Amino acid sequence: MKNPFKKTYSPSERKKFAFLGKVKFFTHLTFDEMSQFLPAIHQRKYVQDEVVFFRNDPSQALYILEKGEVTLNIDIRTDFETIIKINEGEPFGENSLLENSKRIYTAIVSTEEAVLWVIPNYAVLDIFHSNQKIKAKMMSSLATFYDRRNQQLFSSYKKSYGFFNLGQMFE
Repeated sequence: MKNPFKKTYSPSERKKFAFLGKVKFFTHLTFDEMSQFLPAIHQRKYVQDEVVFFRNDPSQALYILEKGEVTLNIDIRTDFETIIKINEGEPFGENSLLENSKRIYTAIVSTEEAVLWVIPNYAVLDIFHSNQKIKAKMMSSLATFYDRRNQQLFSSYKKSYGFFNLGQMFE
């Protein structure tokens, strides 16, 4: 029997949930939990070569790429070196889920246009403060994400025969 008191969602909201539900930090959230983010999410269009944020900027938002491509880059002297390409449906700027963090890379739009979903850090932290279950689920996803990145880093280090000092990572 259908519960007449259960919240229902519009087709537009359900479409947003379908998109968010595929994003690694939201996969374990229910529609009710995801709905708390909807008022804070806004879309922003960027053009080719536009910088979304620079390394060392305050981490003020989580981004989800809806359309286009964004590269994450590290700056070496006066140049940028691409470390990863972000494709449609993927998030970046994940350290905005943490308080008082700074960007560790520069994000640059690499296609003619990119459409991003922007979720401000203050909204995420407000939701975390009022709903510990959402925070626990998303922090677990973030920990899994960082664990995979560490595994990739160590694997890359082993394959490169230790061309850099991995010990510096732990200083």
